[in-house]
Amino acid sequence: MKTVRFGIVGLGSMGVGHAKTLLGGMAEATLTAVASANPARVEKLRAIPGGESVRVFKTPAQMYASGEIDAVLIASPHRAHVAQAIEAFEAGMPVLLEKPIGVFGREARALIRAAEASGLAFGVMFNQRTNPAYRKMKELVDSGELGQIRRTSVIVTDCLRAQSYYDAGAWRATWRDDGGGVLLNQAPHNLDLWQWICGMPVRVRAFCGLGRWHDIEVEDDVTAYVEYANGATGTFVACTGETPGTNRFEISLDGGRLVYEGGRLTLSRSAVPAGRFIREYADGFGTPGFTAQDITPEDENPMHAGVLRAFARRLLFGEPMVADGREGLQSLMLANGMLLSSWTDRTIALPTDEADEAEYEAMLAARAQRSPKKTARAIELDVSKSF
Repeated sequence: MKTVRFGIVGLGSMGVGHAKTLLGGMAEATLTAVASANPARVEKLRAIPGGESVRVFKTPAQMYASGEIDAVLIASPHRAHVAQAIEAFEAGMPVLLEKPIGVFGREARALIRAAEASGLAFGVMFNQRTNPAYRKMKELVDSGELGQIRRTSVIVTDCLRAQSYYDAGAWRATWRDDGGGVLLNQAPHNLDLWQWICGMPVRVRAFCGLGRWHDIEVEDDVTAYVEYANGATGTFVACTGETPGTNRFEISLDGGRLVYEGGRLTLSRSAVPAGRFIREYADGFGTPGFTAQDITPEDENPMHAGVLRAFARRLLFGEPMVADGREGLQSLMLANGMLLSSWTDRTIALPTDEADEAEYEAMLAARAQRSPKKTARAIELDVSKSF
């Protein structure tokens, strides 16, 4: 195998976007087949340069049995992710799965077990991890040169969505078919980066506004507080109803502060670490002073193409993926924990245990059962605006 032949399951906005990437000229990978029973979406594929040569199958099973593909990229609605990924593993297919890896903990754990039993590669589309600035933040935190984390703050309110966005899909923003709102759609990347760089907190207390700014039944406004094992604290704010929005990731450490905002990464390094200054400074009032510098890497940020390329190179050469699919459980536990905390008005321990996960699943199922059937409006979304 010199080039990985991908098949795509799901030709919604994300699936078509990935098709464009794969057909755009990638040395390690190409698109040879899709599974879709929607003629209108197939026409979208055919309009892409090179799309006319891609084989179309009615079902994923037919595509897997065809011999036309070496791996599958699943980009279907969230509720279908687990069943379709397990089907692919059972058919002998390595899986690259769009986020989230599941809607609730028990099914995500079942998927991870299926992946491990298959022995096949399992990746998740956490494309924000390809950003050199986030990778630099992780490198500095992991190195320990700035000391322990004292506080973290993530604000992601620059993901404004009009009502037309939610109206464009019958599954969008419903407990029945989507399984959640901003925490499962826009914020999984931020939740993943938060835990990937700073580690998992040990407890969370959250407040989630359901349909606060839109005519939807799921959460579109979230404020959460977390605590870490070392005593550090953090906050997470996400909203799809705010403009102008903010996208800021701040980490305060004993020896300084990292801030990523507006596409730039700033390191403020204290002249004396905070803990030492607090213990030793004799004059009461005062600060140790600091130096600030822009340390934004100027390297390329390949985003979705980078995840696809790395997954292909994993299959071809055994190289690391951008994000192992099993790591998708962490951000899902954060999202589920936040909603459960809000629904039950209590603090939730992390990682979530079987009792909390069962309670969350039952409460979600009850909401899904009450969720009315929704009809989509004929609106074509430009998915590139969400990349």
